[in-house]
Amino acid sequence: MAESVGFLEVYGLTAAFVAADAACKAANVRIDAFDHNKPANADGLPVPLLVLVKIRGTIEDVKAAMDAGCEAAKKVSGVVTTHVIARPDIETEKLLKINSLK
Repeated sequence: MAESVGFLEVYGLTAAFVAADAACKAANVRIDAFDHNKPANADGLPVPLLVLVKIRGTIEDVKAAMDAGCEAAKKVSGVVTTHVIARPDIETEKLLKINSLK
């Protein structure tokens, strides 16, 4: 069975690290990747860089990790959005490997 994936998009790299740390401490998950985006309206954001944390594990663990990661990121700079995919399709799995960080 495919692992679930959680997406936690936050403002800034510091919030991403804090969220990832909290997520891993809260549940049996792994951080699959960090990704970043500097949107066109970056100057109007609290922090001009958005970072996406991809979290993998069972659906229960991913949900628990996402909750913990969200709470931690809110204390730093804030959360942009979150989403969980319980069973990613094989075609979606291919897209999950896309990453703009080297």
